[in-house]
Amino acid sequence: MALQMKGCLTGLRVLDLSRVLAGPWAGQIFADLGAEVIKVERPGVGDDTRSWGPPFLTDGAGCPTSEAAYFLSCNRGKKSVTIDITNPAGQELVKKLAAKSDFLLENFKVGGLAKYGLAYENLRHLNRGLIYCSITGFGQDGPYKDRAGYDFMIQAMGGLMSITGLPDGVLGGGPVKVGVAITDLFTGMYATVAMLAALEHRRHTGEGQSIDLSLLDVQVATLANQALNYLTSGEVPGRLGNAHPNVAPYEALPTSDGHIVLAVGNDGQFNRFCAAAGRPGLSADPRFATNPARVQNRGILSPQLASLISAQSTDHWLEVLEAAGVPCGPINTLDRVFDDPQVKHREMCMNVAHSTGGKLRLVASPMKFSATPASETLAPPVLGQHTEEVLSELVELPKDIIETLKWRGII
Repeated sequence: MALQMKGCLTGLRVLDLSRVLAGPWAGQIFADLGAEVIKVERPGVGDDTRSWGPPFLTDGAGCPTSEAAYFLSCNRGKKSVTIDITNPAGQELVKKLAAKSDFLLENFKVGGLAKYGLAYENLRHLNRGLIYCSITGFGQDGPYKDRAGYDFMIQAMGGLMSITGLPDGVLGGGPVKVGVAITDLFTGMYATVAMLAALEHRRHTGEGQSIDLSLLDVQVATLANQALNYLTSGEVPGRLGNAHPNVAPYEALPTSDGHIVLAVGNDGQFNRFCAAAGRPGLSADPRFATNPARVQNRGILSPQLASLISAQSTDHWLEVLEAAGVPCGPINTLDRVFDDPQVKHREMCMNVAHSTGGKLRLVASPMKFSATPASETLAPPVLGQHTEEVLSELVELPKDIIETLKWRGII
C-alpha cells in the first residue's frame, strides 16, 4: 500500500478505532510523522465529530458540506475506512487489519471491544508485536472505570477548574474551563509518547503490549507546579485569574487601549522593566526586589503596575519592553494569530486540496525536522473515502467480495 508521507515514522501503520479528540489527536500526530493511519468509522455515521458543527467546510461551489471544522482539526493525513464492528464479518476485517498494523488506538468504554473479540487479549495472538493503546475517562480499573469521561468534567474532577478563573468575590469570579479540550489534547500527546516508548521495547523484545491511558490520570499529571505547590505546602491553591502562583509580575495588565501580558521570569527582567517603565525605584524596594518578595506582596505591586501600564497604549508598551528585553505580548484574537508575521514565517497555516473541492486551511504540525520533514499533508478524509483501497490492497479482498460487503451494509 502506498505510504502517505515521508517522515520519521514512514513504514509504520496505526489502526485508529478512536473517535472525538484524544485518540484522533494521537493518530494525527502519527500521521504528521509519516505513519500510515487507517481510521475505522461506523458506516453512514462516522466519527461523532463529523456532525459537531457549525461551522462546516464549504465545497468548490461555496455550499456547505457535512465536513465539520471540529473533525477537520484532528484527522488530517488519515485514511477513512467504514466497517460495522458489531457484525462478525466486520470484526474479521478489523482483525485482519490489526494483524498487519504496528499500533491500535481505541477509546471505547472498558470492555467495549472485548464483546466484539477485538480486545488486546484477542488481537495479541494474531500479532505478537501489536501495541494496543486504550484511552478511557478513568482507566481500565478502579471504582470509576465504568464511567464515561469527557474533557469538561475531567477538567473539573482533576482540579484544573479549581485553579482557572478569577477568585470568588471578584466580578466574574468562579471556576472556568480552558478554552480548548486541553485534557483530551494532553492525553493524545501522552498516548503518542507511550506508544513510541512501547515501539522501542518491541525493538528489543519483539513483543508488543497494551497501554492504559486515563484522562483523569493525565489531568492530575499535568497539574505540574500547582500539584507540587499543594503537595509541598499542604495549602490548596486558589484561582488567581491571569496571575501566576509562583512568579510575579506574571499577568495580564490593562493598557490605555487594550491589554498586554507581562511575563517577568526573574529579577533581572524586573529590573529592566522598572527602568524601561520609568520607575527604577520599584526594583530597589525590598518588597519587590526578589521574586519571592514580589509574590508575597503581589497585592501591593499589581495595582501599581496596573496604574502605570494603563497610562500608555499596547503598542507603546510592546515597543518599549521588547527593546528592553522584557518578555511581553499582546492578547491576540485568532484572526491576529494567523496574521502574525512569526506565525506566517513558521508556516503554521497551510492550504490543502479537499475531496469536496473546497478550499481547506489547516493548522500545520509544530514539529520541524531537519532531515525528515513531512513532504505532503493530506486533507482529512471524507467518510469511507479509502475503504475499497485499504480492503483491496491491505486485506487483499477481491472486488466482488467488497461489493457484497457493501450490499450487506458491513462496510
